[in-house]
Amino acid sequence: MRKILIPIDFSECSFNAIRYAMELFKYDRSEVYILHAYADEVYEDKAVLDRTGLEEVKKNIHQHTLQELDRVLERMDRLAPNPRHHFHSKAVFGVMIDAVNDFIEAENIDLVVMGTEGAARDKAITFGSQTLQVIKYVKCPVLAVPACFKDFNPKHILFPTDYLVPYVKRELKLLSTLVKNLAARISLLHVSKFEKLSFRQEDNQTFLLDCLKENNSAVKHFDGDDVMMAINHYLKEEQIDFLVMVNTRHSYLENLLVTSKIDTLGLQISIPFLVLQNLPR
Repeated sequence: MRKILIPIDFSECSFNAIRYAMELFKYDRSEVYILHAYADEVYEDKAVLDRTGLEEVKKNIHQHTLQELDRVLERMDRLAPNPRHHFHSKAVFGVMIDAVNDFIEAENIDLVVMGTEGAARDKAITFGSQTLQVIKYVKCPVLAVPACFKDFNPKHILFPTDYLVPYVKRELKLLSTLVKNLAARISLLHVSKFEKLSFRQEDNQTFLLDCLKENNSAVKHFDGDDVMMAINHYLKEEQIDFLVMVNTRHSYLENLLVTSKIDTLGLQISIPFLVLQNLPR
């Protein structure tokens, strides 16, 4: 049984992420949790003048959130009823990143799916601040789905990796199942000026390929050290429609996140982006 968490803000963008997740895992028995964290809505309410007013606003927003969540569940059931999927909703008074992390720990979530419209809804940027926070800090794979992305059947998946750190078998199993369900092919891209791998890299590559042995996978090498350039080249030239990266210390993705280059990368990414987390859990 797969457990999927989808934080939403009731926008069409977040509902599109729900539809995308339902389609990707339509063959898997799944528990799907729809979560809305509403602390910001309470604190930003200008009607709050004292503690009593705060509690009243909190109560009202909680009730309104529950009603909206019920509407979302009804809409999902009308859209694509699936006996393999069981849906749950959760209204949480808290900050979104904390609510997501707490829920991941409490329910042992396998995957977080988020719709994203980019910073300040800037259509030129794929990743907004909420999505970046989740990608950076949660201890669970995160799938970011760009606003209004409609192609629910990716066929060519790109996985840039330096093979320098061990992979988490649980997360690779999730990826393998996803690729298999989609009948897609996956390209493992190594970006380096040196084509020959170290012994550590060879061992990690062997483990990765073994976990993906049931999939149509290929190993590719890009001569150079500019990871962003290599990724954007493949996105453009190889008709990539799904991107996978690993977030861990000293990884390609950590370097992009720490140096804020992810926004530059985001300018050219308009496809779903799965981040595997090599973090303690």
